[in-house]
Amino acid sequence: MDIASLIGLIGALGMVVGSMLAAGGLGPFIDVASILIVFGGTFFAVMYKCTMPVFLRSFGAVGKAFMPKAPSREELIGKMVELSDVARKSGLMALENQEVPDKFFSKGLQMLVDGADEAKLVKQLSDEIKAMKVRHGEVHEALRGWIDIAPAMGMIGTLIGLVQMLGNMADPKAIGPAMAVALLTTLYGAFIANVMVGPVLSKLEGYTASEAAYRDMVVAGLRNIAKGESGRNVQEQMVAVLPPKLQIKLLAA
Repeated sequence: MDIASLIGLIGALGMVVGSMLAAGGLGPFIDVASILIVFGGTFFAVMYKCTMPVFLRSFGAVGKAFMPKAPSREELIGKMVELSDVARKSGLMALENQEVPDKFFSKGLQMLVDGADEAKLVKQLSDEIKAMKVRHGEVHEALRGWIDIAPAMGMIGTLIGLVQMLGNMADPKAIGPAMAVALLTTLYGAFIANVMVGPVLSKLEGYTASEAAYRDMVVAGLRNIAKGESGRNVQEQMVAVLPPKLQIKLLAA
């Protein structure tokens, strides 16, 4: 569980709801017509923008912002050092059935055991990293649709409310409800874009970049094992891409 995501969401919702309660209660801020225009309209417009599989995947991806599966780079480096020493002493065949942290690492290791050369290994694993970025990018684009479309739907609702208000100026009782629709749709659109979806998209983009960097480290480590590098050399080369404090910690271990 990502505590920052959970606390941030609860805190943001708490501040918004708290301000509404302080202003006199939630009742004036709830309007069925506005909800249908913004939430319903955005839902179907985003579906229209994406393919159905991508649209459905985007909802599952939201959960990863709160429960990410972040692989440990320190664990990766330690395992690479261990495997490189095993390969130097007993050959690449000795790497078969070795436990590794994730499926991507396992696939690359199995390619080495099966006799794949360095060029083939790098190409296939690099293609997998590119494919991962494409898959994630499709989901990110779907979420970006919520950020772009929700405020636009809010503006459409505002225009609808203004048309209703201007068309019923002779009836003072109709002005209030029409103005509520005009203002609340803008509020709902801003809320969806900036509180509900915007932070989630930023988190997911960061996780994708982190996972891609992790997989690049896997490829670099396996290349060094294929070259017959010592565990110490593998460690020094992989640690070089980490933050300075982490470099010092790992090299001193």
